[in-house]
Amino acid sequence: MAAKRKQQDKRLMAADVSPLAENYLMSLYMLKEEAGVATMTRLADQLATSPATEHLGTSLPSVAGMVRRMKRDGLLDIRQNKEIEFTDKGLKHAKAIMRRHQLAERLLVDMLGMELHKVHAEAHRLEHAISPDVEACLAERLGNPVTCPFGHPIPGSGYEPPPNAMRLDKVKPGERVTVERIPEDDPRLVKYLVSSGVVRGAQMTVTDIAPYKGTMTMDVNGREVVVGLQVAPRIMVNPGNAKSRN
Repeated sequence: MAAKRKQQDKRLMAADVSPLAENYLMSLYMLKEEAGVATMTRLADQLATSPATEHLGTSLPSVAGMVRRMKRDGLLDIRQNKEIEFTDKGLKHAKAIMRRHQLAERLLVDMLGMELHKVHAEAHRLEHAISPDVEACLAERLGNPVTCPFGHPIPGSGYEPPPNAMRLDKVKPGERVTVERIPEDDPRLVKYLVSSGVVRGAQMTVTDIAPYKGTMTMDVNGREVVVGLQVAPRIMVNPGNAKSRN
């Protein structure tokens, strides 16, 4: 009975928010997970990384107007310092759409074998059509994964990144680390990272940091891999040879 009631609650909650609002909630969730702080400008930049098929307005006036409507609907709040925060209701919706999106990503990778750089955009096409019943069946069929293919925790899985996880740009030359997660919203970057072996669970050693070049160099299984210092903060790693959970 409890499980059935939970599914009914999810159906009611899903019907309460438009697909456009869901896209905003998911973009805000991803932004806060990575940067911790969300403003109108940062949210507009995050929305701009969404697939063109989502038809999201990303100008500051359109973003500000949508955020105000979502504030009126009890999903978001705007602090005096202009930071955007979830309400309790908004956070529940954000976690729900994020979970559906990430399960869709796991479906595409684990069961269909899709290339990782194509997965984020395709999951956007699926997430709004996944019902609570399909979500439950999908999670079970996938073995109840705790992270998406990129390493981000799936809401409701109970997984928390290790407390000593850090951004790649905080690692010093000579230190060995294990990749915890990589960004997912830039397909060209994802394609480069995958082709370079920089994926969740990969082990690598930082060999050089060149601020004057704006680059960071790693040894990944004997291969020299270079990333920009603007990309390094978006890659989370664990010290040493930690084993990643799926």
